[in-house]
Amino acid sequence: MTETQHLDFTATCPKGLESLLAKELNELGASVTREQPAAIHFSGTLEVAYRACLWSRLANRILLQLSREKIADAEDLYRAVAAQPWEAHINPNGKLWVQFSGTNREIRNSQFGAQKAKDAIVDRLRQQSGSRPLVERDNPDLAVVLRLHRDHLDISIDLSGESLHRRGYRTHIGAAPLKENLAAALLLRCGWPEIAARGGALLDPMCGSGTILIEGAMMAADCAPGLLRESFGFERWLNHQSDIWLGLREEALARRAAGLERELPEIRGYDADAKVLFAAEANISRAGLERQVRVSCRPVAAFKIPSHRPVKTGLVLTNPPYGERLGEQEALRDTYAELGRQLKQEFPGWLVGIFTGNPELGFSTGLRSHKQYQLYNGSIPSQLLLFQVREQVGEASAKESRPLSEEAQMVANRLRKNMRTTGKWARKNGIDCYRLYDADLPEYAAAVDIYRSLEGAVYAHLQEYRPPAKIEEDKARGRLRDLVRAVREVLEIPQGNISIKERRRLSHKGGGSKPSQYQKQGGAQGERSFWVNEYGAELEVDLWTYLDSGIFLDHRPVRQYVRRLADGKKFLNLFCYTGTATVQAALGGASQSTSVDMSKTYQAWAARNFRRNQLDPYRHQLVEADCLQWLASAQQNRRGHYDLIFLDPPSFSNSAKMRGVLDVQRDHADLIRQCMALLAPGGILVFSNNLRSFKMDGEVLEEYSVQNLSAELLDRDFQRNPKIHNVWRIEARS
Repeated sequence: MTETQHLDFTATCPKGLESLLAKELNELGASVTREQPAAIHFSGTLEVAYRACLWSRLANRILLQLSREKIADAEDLYRAVAAQPWEAHINPNGKLWVQFSGTNREIRNSQFGAQKAKDAIVDRLRQQSGSRPLVERDNPDLAVVLRLHRDHLDISIDLSGESLHRRGYRTHIGAAPLKENLAAALLLRCGWPEIAARGGALLDPMCGSGTILIEGAMMAADCAPGLLRESFGFERWLNHQSDIWLGLREEALARRAAGLERELPEIRGYDADAKVLFAAEANISRAGLERQVRVSCRPVAAFKIPSHRPVKTGLVLTNPPYGERLGEQEALRDTYAELGRQLKQEFPGWLVGIFTGNPELGFSTGLRSHKQYQLYNGSIPSQLLLFQVREQVGEASAKESRPLSEEAQMVANRLRKNMRTTGKWARKNGIDCYRLYDADLPEYAAAVDIYRSLEGAVYAHLQEYRPPAKIEEDKARGRLRDLVRAVREVLEIPQGNISIKERRRLSHKGGGSKPSQYQKQGGAQGERSFWVNEYGAELEVDLWTYLDSGIFLDHRPVRQYVRRLADGKKFLNLFCYTGTATVQAALGGASQSTSVDMSKTYQAWAARNFRRNQLDPYRHQLVEADCLQWLASAQQNRRGHYDLIFLDPPSFSNSAKMRGVLDVQRDHADLIRQCMALLAPGGILVFSNNLRSFKMDGEVLEEYSVQNLSAELLDRDFQRNPKIHNVWRIEARS
């Protein structure tokens, strides 16, 4: 290959960047011949290809096309690949890697295609030299890329090595990293090079690990994005022309040095998470941009134009979180709204770009987008929303106070009615945590629980039931938004005090809520807990981290019943969860207690509840164990008897920590008998479960004195759902 020979190349890129990449390649001296989804075909000299590898801010890979062949089957594939002069591209003792994509009627598996192509290359090299290359994915001397579309096979060499978006500066990333070439595309769509040339600033109020800022600084300083990479694929290629490459590197180094000597515009990022800023600072340092890019810890509510340097205008560009779960998305609306308020107040005249996988959240800023670009963040369809900030006096408050929709108003009316009835009943009875709404309107299938902290703050726990399959997802999301807005208006609480979860029915027979109580949720809020009062007991509640809150509200009267029975008793609590029943028993006068659960997390939670209520740890013991094994051991070791036992197993459990599988319908008779064997004369077993279809075993009914207390121990706030739990008092027959 000569220096002036024109060759055919393909540049690949993320979907949505094709037109930008075509423009960039033309500016780098390429002759663009064709665009297709996620790829640009161009021609040029080898120097043009090297320049593209070094300077392209948008491409993933630069491929040198060797041939395009028409093939029908595997034998055609083998012959077409074997016909290429591979000895001119790789040393027979080198390292080879083959990538194959696409299928046709005969070649239906890409792995098979790759194997066939690899055999063809290896066989040819063995015939030519008597040696064969190693097949190795990491750092190969030659990476061959084959793409089959219908009956046409493109045979190419990857000149890039690893993807060009990997610049080499980002060794630390945040929780949801934005790829470097996508960040560059966002900046180009916003017109950042022109803004920077006029002296405008670049600010990112939620900068994460700093990718947008670094890419913006590299553009403003004329830094080639490939300069920090350790290597390119073409450097181990037999046709590599190192003199051309070294000349291009020297030119790029000189341009970078000159660019960094200039005074660049203000480029600054902020984030409320101090930990992620450590990653940003490390990446900025590795990129050699410590003097050009600065970051500091600041929440969105404090986002303002930097005061240390006069900045009149510029670009605000950010990629905020947008949440994967419905609850997270709703909780983020306040963040976007706060960003909108700060932009209107502090940044009139600025251009704003918000890149999000949830455009609805973008519009929660209260700003009107004048342009949108459809892009992809990995496989997630996303939009870049552009806003020109203007003085909008009074608009934000008007938007925030806009009336509820007709549908949301209907839900709000029901909530108000329930506040007048259930809420009044709760206040009269000193109940701070109760169910306000439980799918009262069938179209809005969710439960809303109210929690009032010891400090008086009100929180809402909204658990959306899975909508029927016939309900479209968009409609379900709309109904959820209606319900959240209605809750906010009626309760007059901020969005941050509302926890939203989608509670899914379990697929096993008789699945209730208890089997998944230990399932960690995470979510946008992170871990937050507070203390509530229940009949004088102070109990810890967390509405965000796990599926359940730490207190089963429907069991409130059951705990009160246990408390009334506990005076002077030795108490056993099996499947104790966070120990709330034990706290009530102890406050009711239990002389000592044992509380058993296999979850380390919930044993720690129970311990906090015990300490808060000043329970003596020597008299009230916590045992981390599988309750089934603990019961079996108690029988064998003839442990001391208990006066009162509370048995509240999950409906079903196959936890890896358990020796077997627990099915409460199948196993309850054995569990009851084992507990009855541990009761002292005159002792009482309170047996509870949440299996709606539960039926008490007939032999148990004959063997013991059994009283069904389910209806009696159901408070007003759960009477819409009388099958929510079963409660039985069981004693030995006299």
